[in-house]
Amino acid sequence: MNNSTLSIAEQLTAAGVTVFERGWLSANNILIQGNGPTALVDSGYWTHAEHTLALMDHALGGRALDLLLNTHLHSDHCGGNAAIQQRHPNARTCIPPGHASCVADWDPVALTYEPTGQHCPPFRHDALLTPGTGIRLGPLDWEIHGAKGHDPHSIVLFQPEQRILISADALWENGFGVVFPELEGISAFDDVAATLDLIEELDPLLVIPGHGSIFHDAQAALQRARNKLEYFVKNPAKHHRHALKVLLKYKLLEWQSVEMDELIEWSFRCTYLKAAMPHQGSDREAGALWTQGLVNELAQSNALTLAGTTIRNG
Repeated sequence: MNNSTLSIAEQLTAAGVTVFERGWLSANNILIQGNGPTALVDSGYWTHAEHTLALMDHALGGRALDLLLNTHLHSDHCGGNAAIQQRHPNARTCIPPGHASCVADWDPVALTYEPTGQHCPPFRHDALLTPGTGIRLGPLDWEIHGAKGHDPHSIVLFQPEQRILISADALWENGFGVVFPELEGISAFDDVAATLDLIEELDPLLVIPGHGSIFHDAQAALQRARNKLEYFVKNPAKHHRHALKVLLKYKLLEWQSVEMDELIEWSFRCTYLKAAMPHQGSDREAGALWTQGLVNELAQSNALTLAGTTIRNG
């Protein structure tokens, strides 16, 4: 049977892949089992670690994990690493090479956990996922490709026989992740475009994104992503504002409910938000009003609800 006629379930089964779709606080987790190393790709956010372990335990059925891989080191993709390493101490943890020294010395600023106002428990790494090489996961060999843009050190994984792509945040069914280098004044929209071109060249039949559902129609998703990128290239301030609201919304997903004063205090500790405030947060009254403006915009788009001074998710 031609791979193009297989269902999603049949393609995943052939590659030994089980996907735990997690939503938006934790990235999707991809468990790969079969005649080869048992591996988990991406471990979710730290507050969801117990749930991640429960999903893994059920699917593993008492078997040990051999490999823990991270497509990149944003907190929603590697926040569960420490808990998994404790549960599976013999599993080797493999990360992209760009921030390996920051993991070894544990630098939460360089790793962007402090600048984003998030948290990630420290973990170790044992090996690198070097673009241009390959790795055996379960019954099949996977290619490692660099995927700059959303994160300058991100990788994607591609299985050429089954034509399955683990795309992380480089491609979702309706876009891609925030282009974080742009928040630091580093031009990266061209990197996003190059990664989209790479994915088109790989021509996957099945895409497992970092967030959202698995999908087949990569070409349609690529077109939507390119349209979004073109809009942001023409309107970089729109991307910047969007990114700041994403950071605020993400924290609210963690809290679920918070008082306005607490959120404002957190915003002053979030480097990316503080740097965007009037006078870079040196005027606390102006900064507070600016943060309230972000909250109001999210409320208008129904991304959160306001009840007096209480902010609630959804």
